[in-house]
Amino acid sequence: MPDTSITKNALARSMKKLMARKSFAKISVGDICEGCGMNRKSFYYHFKDKYDLMNWMFYTDFIEMVSLQSYEDGWQLMESVAELFYKDQEFYKNALKTEGQNSFREYFLESMTPIVFYFFEDVSEDELDRDIIVNMFCDAFLSAIIRWLEMGCRITPKELMLHIRRMVKVIAESADA
Repeated sequence: MPDTSITKNALARSMKKLMARKSFAKISVGDICEGCGMNRKSFYYHFKDKYDLMNWMFYTDFIEMVSLQSYEDGWQLMESVAELFYKDQEFYKNALKTEGQNSFREYFLESMTPIVFYFFEDVSEDELDRDIIVNMFCDAFLSAIIRWLEMGCRITPKELMLHIRRMVKVIAESADA
């Protein structure tokens, strides 16, 4: 349905403009609608709330990115996620500051978990060990991304992933010793 896509994208553009100027917490659905000349009824026809819109924005960007590339491994996919955040730093820096139920931070962790699980599928036969490793790595990746964004992305996404990959290797090697 082209009209649906047009409406959702207009609301997303309005949200991005607003998030460049103020925190997510201070943005209302009314502000988003006013920014693109729509009414609240149109907003609620497409989204449950502003959290739903923010998560949809990431999902749309992420799916578009993933469908345009083929990946040799999960590291390349995670580098693409970092590139997505790099491309739209202000939006994602602000989005990741939101916490709690339905927040982007929670949605991002839920989105990354199956990807990270793929990395560690063969690490241990024990399901609990795998779950702990996957959750630990997802939390560490999220923390690294947040810190990187807050520090102004002083290194490229590729360099960031090289550092993260190197640290994972060091940790894995020290565990084997």
